Parts: sequence; C-alpha cells; structure tokens
Amino acid sequence: MSNSYFDGGLLQLIVYRILGVLVTVFTLGICAPWAITMVESWKASHTVIDGRRLRFDGSAVSLFGQWIKWLLLTVITFGIYGFWVQIKMMQWVTKNTHFAD
Repeated sequence: MSNSYFDGGLLQLIVYRILGVLVTVFTLGICAPWAITMVESWKASHTVIDGRRLRFDGSAVSLFGQWIKWLLLTVITFGIYGFWVQIKMMQWVTKNTHFAD
C-alpha cells in the first residue's frame, strides 16, 4: 500500500507566494528565480511519496542561467523555442527534486 501525501498548508503557500511576488516586483523580475526556487523547495519538502520525503536542491543562480539560455534560444528562433520553455522548466524542477533520505 502506498504511503504518499502532501502535508503543506494553504496559509503557508499563500505567504510564500505573496513573498515571492513582492520580491519579484520590487526587484523588477531579477529575483523571480529565487521566488520560484523558494516555492518549489516548500512544495517538495511537504511532499511524501511511498513514505519518502522529497527535497528540492535547485538554486536561483542555476535557474537564472537557464532563463538566459532559454531567452537567447527564443530570440534566435524568432519565438519558436518559447513553446518549449514551460517543458524545460518542468524538466529543470524534476531534475532538481530528489528523495531527502
């Protein structure tokens, strides 16, 4: 039998999201990768799959580097690569999510 669950609370998520939006707005978007990694870390730390808790170890600097690469590829391909950016973001999050133990 599977022992998988999510134990995060709505109030915590609201606080993290508001903090992320405020930081992003006040830094004119430069710290958006930090906000994203903060929320992804919170989600992973409150997720248990088959009795094993997840951990997210992606960094804002790493995500910022990916954003620069994705932006350049989108510009070079006249916007076509933009269709793949959301998939690349999901792949990056998954690549940086591991079991905590």
